[in-house]
Amino acid sequence: MYAAAVILDPRRRIAGLDDSKRLDPEVRLALAATIRERALAWAVASASVAEIDALNILRASLLAMKRAVEGLPIAPDHVVVDGLHCPAIAVPARAIVGGDGTVRAISAASILAKTARDAAMLQLHARLPEYGFDRHKGYPTPEHLAVLRRLGPCEAHRRTFAPVRELISRPGLPPAQTELF
Repeated sequence: MYAAAVILDPRRRIAGLDDSKRLDPEVRLALAATIRERALAWAVASASVAEIDALNILRASLLAMKRAVEGLPIAPDHVVVDGLHCPAIAVPARAIVGGDGTVRAISAASILAKTARDAAMLQLHARLPEYGFDRHKGYPTPEHLAVLRRLGPCEAHRRTFAPVRELISRPGLPPAQTELF
């Protein structure tokens, strides 16, 4: 789970900001570089697989958001986040549903978080190429689910993710593949 916080510089406008899911990967990468260069401040943070399993996906995403905001080298006056919930932080915060497509700072944060996550998926692919993380990026695509059924889960798979939970409980799966760390 990745989150980012960005304080944009109003004097250094960045064209093309949008919801990261609506951008081509190459455009996201180029925008991420521009955001890191032109923003007044930015930070990327994450929550681990173990934290997601322990807390649940929502609480882990709020934890990653909190870490990102607290990682900014400049303290913000206020924070806007995409979604329904705000992290527990020391500054006023407001949640905006669909904010990643309508609020420029949220769009920028969305782009940094997604490119960081995609980079982590490529690193994971380099270690575990048989899982195809370079293609599905961890999303439950038909390809990813088929690989899970064939190989069993690896350390990157959340135990609380329903298809993984089902596989772990299935008899006959080799124990080495069910030990998530």
